[in-house]
Amino acid sequence: MVPTHLNLTFDKLPAGTVETLLKPENKKMLQNILTYHVAAGKWNASDIAKAIKAGKGKATIKAVNGGTLTAWMDGKDLYITDENGNKSKVTIADVNQSNGVIHVVDAVLLPKK
Repeated sequence: MVPTHLNLTFDKLPAGTVETLLKPENKKMLQNILTYHVAAGKWNASDIAKAIKAGKGKATIKAVNGGTLTAWMDGKDLYITDENGNKSKVTIADVNQSNGVIHVVDAVLLPKK
């Protein structure tokens, strides 16, 4: 079962995008998008906030796929911007797992085309 918030996030993509990504010939593209949502290391919300403060309002985070994500704050809200300028709000922070920390976002981030 896919969590409701994940369905809502993927529903924001243009019509047909998910179906296209699930085709066998697009496996590498899907892997690239999924690994763009992963950063090496343990980035909890307070670590991200410290990096943003040290970066004078923005923090650059390297994704596992080699791409770059930019974290920034608007008031108390944490946002992530992808390489195309699309932004995603962190709606649930610090979901600790055995292999790292998950932050739920409200939009799919896409690596540079």
